[in-house]
Amino acid sequence: MLLLKRLLLFDEHTIIAMHVIQQTFSVPYTYEVFFTTHLFDSGNPLLKNYLESQAANNLSKRLLVIADEGLIKHHPNLPVQIKHYCETVKGFELAGDILVIPGGEVVKNDMPLFYSLVDAIDQYSIDRHSFVIGIGGGAVLDLVGFAAAVSHRGVCHIRIPGTVLSQNDSGVGVKNGINYKGKKNFLGTFAPPAAVFNDAHLLTTLDPKDWRAGIAEAVKVALIKDAPFFEWLEANATALANGDLPLMQELVYRCAALHMAHIGGAGDPFESGSSRPLDFGHWSAHKLEQLSNFELRHGEAVSIGMAVDSIYASLLGWLDQASALRIVKLLQQLQLPVYHPLMEHKEGIPSPVIKGLEEFREHLGGRLTICLLKGIGVAAEVHVMDLTLLDKAVETVKSLS
Repeated sequence: MLLLKRLLLFDEHTIIAMHVIQQTFSVPYTYEVFFTTHLFDSGNPLLKNYLESQAANNLSKRLLVIADEGLIKHHPNLPVQIKHYCETVKGFELAGDILVIPGGEVVKNDMPLFYSLVDAIDQYSIDRHSFVIGIGGGAVLDLVGFAAAVSHRGVCHIRIPGTVLSQNDSGVGVKNGINYKGKKNFLGTFAPPAAVFNDAHLLTTLDPKDWRAGIAEAVKVALIKDAPFFEWLEANATALANGDLPLMQELVYRCAALHMAHIGGAGDPFESGSSRPLDFGHWSAHKLEQLSNFELRHGEAVSIGMAVDSIYASLLGWLDQASALRIVKLLQQLQLPVYHPLMEHKEGIPSPVIKGLEEFREHLGGRLTICLLKGIGVAAEVHVMDLTLLDKAVETVKSLS
């Protein structure tokens, strides 16, 4: 909507006429998350049907596929499968060989790698009518999505998450990014994927630690949004930790649904305000990852952050002690860490993780806003953290670990 305004500005000596043009518009975003298995099997038409539905005109469209090296090591036939599968898709052609890049959080610190992906988009003439397809863990998807989003002011990207954490959380959201000067996701975009395809078969070869780390995000979203889901996690914790795939498929679906419902229904999908409730337990987690040189997986760091923040909320008088202890116990049953020495103050020196509070505030701007719990399934926000109480929470968690 275009508005034309004529304003009169007054001071004690003059009257100044000024015209202003105000433009207001909205852009709808729609994307689907598909759940399947053996996505690139010749008998699975899901991705083929989706792509061909996007090829209604006569424009030449191309597919640039970028895959996580760690995933390819466990699925060595996947590049050949992808090549043969894409050859059957009408209206598209594969752009060169599949690009295989390293995985893990370290790739988000690799600026030459980022530029090489932008160069590949240029080299293979991937335009806005084509697709970049990222396959792998959350870090690879963040990197690939960012490279696509800044090329030609936005090339469409498709995500095929290859870990629990990326299938139930990061891969189904709207954020892309890389790290810069030690700050997590300092460079990034809000650019929703064109579509997401969760392939349960890709989870079957995960390292057990990666399998369990992804469950942390399910605990997070249950704690802030869905008490019955938390109870389901408690009831199935041992089986989930030990690799039960059908239960994991249900976990991924329920967690992804809650995540997407928040993005679409919370009224601030691009985080223009200072509130970030889906990041419960994350203010310390992001800093723990960096300080541990990313030896801690994201989900492991989030688990520690949730344990400390849950005990802190109980010390604050918000969360009853029994619920706080239930949370810590569940994380332990899932074989996730709840404590790390980096969280401690030592010899009067504050924990280096405390810097994460200011970096968390700075990332969104405005006031510091931390998500805490008033009950299981009930989130609330604070704008100040009592560091003395926080130290006590860390000591309590240490005693429980």
